[in-house]
Amino acid sequence: MVDALWVLVGIFIGSIGGILTISLVTAGKFDDLQNEIQDLRNQRQLLKEEIHRLSNQAKPTPRKKRSYRPKNKKR
Repeated sequence: MVDALWVLVGIFIGSIGGILTISLVTAGKFDDLQNEIQDLRNQRQLLKEEIHRLSNQAKPTPRKKRSYRPKNKKR
């Protein structure tokens, strides 16, 4: 009976320790994930602004046509 009680106490303490360990390990990853998401959102916004800026630029005026001069004129 006493052995079964010690096993139950061990399982109880072990489960509490496991839950605490898992929560501490995943808390650091959650913060890193939030930072990465924010960085990606900032990058997406900057790229949108760049696309908008490039699409609103005036196109350059085309060159005037050059008159055709043959290289070898036969006389």
